[in-house]
Amino acid sequence: MLSMLTQAMFLFQEEVEQISHDAEEEVSGIQLLLPHPDELIAGLIAFVIVFFFVWKWAVPSLNKTLEARQAKIRGEYEAAEDAKVEAESLLGDYQEQLSGAKDEAAGIVDDARNAGEQVKADIVARAETEAEQIKERAHGEITGERERVSGELRRQVADLSLSVAEKVVGDSLDDERQRELVDRYIDDLGGVH
Repeated sequence: MLSMLTQAMFLFQEEVEQISHDAEEEVSGIQLLLPHPDELIAGLIAFVIVFFFVWKWAVPSLNKTLEARQAKIRGEYEAAEDAKVEAESLLGDYQEQLSGAKDEAAGIVDDARNAGEQVKADIVARAETEAEQIKERAHGEITGERERVSGELRRQVADLSLSVAEKVVGDSLDDERQRELVDRYIDDLGGVH
């Protein structure tokens, strides 16, 4: 490769010399812009040397860096894809759990409503039972009071009857005999109803 470069440089130098020889004959503004042939050859040799070192050491290093960067980016991309798939899976799980929680909450509300209805029915039944017991007690008390009042009335009626009978008869009857007459009279009146 170095020999080819050398040959190319010699050919280039010959061409440059011929051009410069032809150019010397013609003096124009272009000659001022073109570099001197010795400077051109030295620049070309320096360029080839720098190109060789860059090609030999810098390019492989850059390729390794680029390949490492590509591998890193590829790994990050795959990790991002994996994270995306996992996030979508978690989202599905969370949505499923949320749906389950909503169903469970609805079930709990229904159970609470049913329990409330049951408690209400129990309270109403207990209240009805208590009301029935109170009614029966009141009825028993009324019956007892009626019997007590009825007995009291019997005594009062008996006493009144005795006083009326004594006034009518004029003499006093014995108490026991009077009570028998009054009780029989009251029983006869009770049988009429």
